[in-house]
Amino acid sequence: MKKKLLSLVLVGAMSTAMLAGCGSSSSSDTTSADTTASDTTSADTAAADTTAATDTASQDTASSDAAASGDNKLTVYAWDASFNIPALQAAADDYKANVDDTFELEIIEQSQSSDVENAITLAGSSGDYSQLPDIVLFQDHYFQQYVSDYPDAWVSVDDADVDWSDFGEEKLSYSTVDGVHYGFPVDNGTVIFAYRVDVLEECGYTIDDMTGITWDDFIAIGEEVYAQTGKYLLSMDGDGNDLIYMMLQAEGGSQFKDGAPYITENEDLVRVCEKIVEMAQKNVLYLANDWSDYVDQTILGDMVAGVMNGNWIIPSIEQVEENSGKWEITSMPTLDGGEGYASNGGSSLYITSNCQNTDLAKKFLAYTFGGSTETYDAALRDGGVITCCISAGESDVYNEGVEYFNDTPIYAQIVEMGSHVQTIEQNDAHYTARTYMAAAIMNAAQGADLMTELATAEENLNFAMGN
Repeated sequence: MKKKLLSLVLVGAMSTAMLAGCGSSSSSDTTSADTTASDTTSADTAAADTTAATDTASQDTASSDAAASGDNKLTVYAWDASFNIPALQAAADDYKANVDDTFELEIIEQSQSSDVENAITLAGSSGDYSQLPDIVLFQDHYFQQYVSDYPDAWVSVDDADVDWSDFGEEKLSYSTVDGVHYGFPVDNGTVIFAYRVDVLEECGYTIDDMTGITWDDFIAIGEEVYAQTGKYLLSMDGDGNDLIYMMLQAEGGSQFKDGAPYITENEDLVRVCEKIVEMAQKNVLYLANDWSDYVDQTILGDMVAGVMNGNWIIPSIEQVEENSGKWEITSMPTLDGGEGYASNGGSSLYITSNCQNTDLAKKFLAYTFGGSTETYDAALRDGGVITCCISAGESDVYNEGVEYFNDTPIYAQIVEMGSHVQTIEQNDAHYTARTYMAAAIMNAAQGADLMTELATAEENLNFAMGN
């Protein structure tokens, strides 16, 4: 989740906004996957008594020296104590139990994803990577820009023992730059459309009636649901409106073309925006004031009969205990019919150039997040992290029925859906585009001319990108 034209202030603000969807932690404690929290600072650990490796030769030498000394410890920056960090703990436990019982992973918790981005920016700007850990968890939408800005900060993992074909092409597209693999995908951002099947049944519909339909069909059903129950069939944060991106990706389209904004002349994008405005005006879609309103008032407040977002939204849905057994999931509608697939959010793990044992880092990440069912089963159980590895999604744990979702195997469904997500053009101005497009939608939903609003959004985005 890519271009240095945006100021650090804007990047930081957009990163923070993304956290509302992907989760964040308020603490910055240091934890260890092998022992209790270490007092060693990230600088001491990352430096490992050597200077940062700045080219491939020095990385290989440092890796060989570290391996020869028997150093089996790695450090990693990550955020979210209830999501990403349990996944890393699961990987460390798996590797220690099944590969090397002397292995240790020190997890250095960051308060939010932007802390990691800022650490890379600081190191790259100074040309001193010695303060970085061995590994960092990094947001997908930003990574390619950081490779462009700070190419010496990263280590290629092309030679890692991983079957890359076991991952969806869309997920890999974020961590692959000029054909070179840099990252190991972690959390699956595949979009789900979850429905209250009890509400659908009350209105004469089933989950099958919502699968493979057009957005026009969806709107017609949504009008009936609102008329009979007073519930919206969909809601979204009006300020951080991800509907546009998700709906457009399901059509195989992007808001960018050849690195520039592609809005007013983008026929599918215009159609998507028209449908969103129509849904809002017909009480099919509730556009919330902000993220809190979206989650607290609509999902937890029982205002909606449908939720469409990255699957990380599931824990929010599950907070309403009395609705257990009343939800099921399916794919997205599309403009002309057929099942739609998209992804929203997600991150991957990357080895920094300060890593003193790149061989160990590659082996650890390849064995665990490269496809270990033990890692992914535990990550799902302990933190709700869903694998991006297709074969890992075939495990018994993934195929268990989930009581809250009417005993359906939603996690196996999600992995399978993720394999169909189309790769589209990405850009580091992703969240800037979301801000301007969200404003255009809100204004149009309140009666402004949509094409005028889209033209303004395109102009503002071009200016922000320096075009």
